[in-house]
Amino acid sequence: MLRFVSTGSSGVFSSVRVRNNANVAAGLRKLTYANYPCTNFALKTQMESKLYRAPPQVRGMTSLDKEAFAQTITVPALRVPTRFLNKVMKSLRKSTIQRPGVPRVVQDKEESPDFRLVLLDPHRVSSSGSFSEAEAEALRSFDVSPELRHYELRLTYDNLKSEEVLEAVLPQGQDVTSAFSRVGHIAHMNLRDHQLPYRNLIGRVIMDKNPGVTCVVNKTNIIDSTYRNFKMEVLGGDENMVAKVKENGVTYEFDFSRVYWNPRLSTEHQRVVELVKRGDTVFDVFAGVGPFAIPAARLGAAVFANDLNPESYRWLQHNSRVNKVEGRVKTFNLDGRAFVRGPLKQELPGLFKGKGGTHVVMNLPALALEFLDAFRGLLHQEAPCDDNLPAVHCYGFSKDDNPERDMTERASLALGFPLEDRCAVHFVRNVAPNKDMMCVSFTLPKEVLFSQHEEQTVSSAL
Repeated sequence: MLRFVSTGSSGVFSSVRVRNNANVAAGLRKLTYANYPCTNFALKTQMESKLYRAPPQVRGMTSLDKEAFAQTITVPALRVPTRFLNKVMKSLRKSTIQRPGVPRVVQDKEESPDFRLVLLDPHRVSSSGSFSEAEAEALRSFDVSPELRHYELRLTYDNLKSEEVLEAVLPQGQDVTSAFSRVGHIAHMNLRDHQLPYRNLIGRVIMDKNPGVTCVVNKTNIIDSTYRNFKMEVLGGDENMVAKVKENGVTYEFDFSRVYWNPRLSTEHQRVVELVKRGDTVFDVFAGVGPFAIPAARLGAAVFANDLNPESYRWLQHNSRVNKVEGRVKTFNLDGRAFVRGPLKQELPGLFKGKGGTHVVMNLPALALEFLDAFRGLLHQEAPCDDNLPAVHCYGFSKDDNPERDMTERASLALGFPLEDRCAVHFVRNVAPNKDMMCVSFTLPKEVLFSQHEEQTVSSAL
């Protein structure tokens, strides 16, 4: 237990009193004022940098007991005339306490209508000299004494951040994370082995601290390369897996347990869609539930969207209807190669004669580069054409020290044609240590598209 100790008439305190009480009801926010001001509020230099220090008895907790987190701490406060309160708050916005559910302004002991107490962050304000010049000048102009008072502040579970709760509970020295991907009402986590014994508590905390989250799931295996989904377990909440999300102004609905969706790709979806113009044609080889296809259709493009997963295909059709673009989106439930050598091959000759551009999106980063060989000799019976050749955007993972070169070489090998100086490689995101998601974009070479030999190799092309 830490306690206040006076060092003399100066009113300097050498430590901060912290009282634990594990029996306070959950949600209690009782605040009490101690009736003595101090000219300085110097915090002990050895004090930990965190405002909240968890009671030791919560360590190792696997079933959430909210009452056990209650604690009283002491924070500095200023006595401010009510008539200047709003102006003072604006001037001290960087120095006031910031804590979920904790008011920054409270009643003083006398409950005078003429004064209020403004609670301050003890890590920013430890004495009357802690205020910046601008803050000190504002206090003088509003006739507010810089004399600090101390205030006993009750912190409960409701006032804590999720990472504070989990750091207090999980074993010391182990990685603690409260990070998750949010998909509608679902929070998706990737727990590590040492976190699994606390899975249910973690699920409860994530729901408590994130309004609107009513289900927390944990991925239990790697993403399936064929259908791009993964097995998961429910850590807390209901088991409704049908999510509704909005990305870049477009609404999507899908069963998160049976299709692939990654909210971290919204920027990439928008980047590629912005390359599409009204009147263009888009072939989405691995369309999923439509994050490329539907926005492109909303821009006025004709879209041919395909996915092998029957569930993705079903939700792709559903989302086309929800967004009122079903008339511009033709959907297919085919293998990627079958789609390229079927619908795409049938449409290309006619598109060469049109004015609109053509885009081929291949977002299956675990395998998409391998599907580029489907373009070899795709139109070898047609007359070669130099106009309106498709722009291809193909995704892949790379663990190479030079991912741009790696992507270019692998795409060249699959096409049987060198792409060096004929493509652009874009970094999408880091998915794991030393593993990047990249996108290689290029105009499909006529030497590939109209080749007479589908099995042409890159060596022979060189």
